[in-house]
Amino acid sequence: MLKDNLITLRKMNGYSQGEIAEKIGISRQAYAKWENGSTVPDVDKASQLAKVYGISIDRLMDDKDESASIIPPAPPGKNIWGTVTIGERGQIVIPKAARDRFGLKGGDRLVVLSDEVGIALLPAEFFEQKILGNVQSAEKK
Repeated sequence: MLKDNLITLRKMNGYSQGEIAEKIGISRQAYAKWENGSTVPDVDKASQLAKVYGISIDRLMDDKDESASIIPPAPPGKNIWGTVTIGERGQIVIPKAARDRFGLKGGDRLVVLSDEVGIALLPAEFFEQKILGNVQSAEKK
């Protein structure tokens, strides 16, 4: 819901209600009413909010399944596909929308990468091509 997106985006970006209200030219109290769901911003203010957060109005207004955990709208060019639960043996199910977007199907190989914060999955063929391409380029030098 919009109110959940507003709360999550504000907190993710480290703003107070007053700071956001000031950025878009309204009172803190007016902004607080948006976050508690008693009112909603007009199109102009929604556009200003979207610009502050670097997202589209559609993503700002996105009304995801309320039974899911709160997931903020992703910035342009990025995707947040949802949450997964790790099974007893470490298995996960990649959300259908992500599988469809990247053409993933049963039996596909993925490389699991990580840093201190999280995990990323890449198609094995893409990863191998990049690694082999870099190794071959280095050998030619």
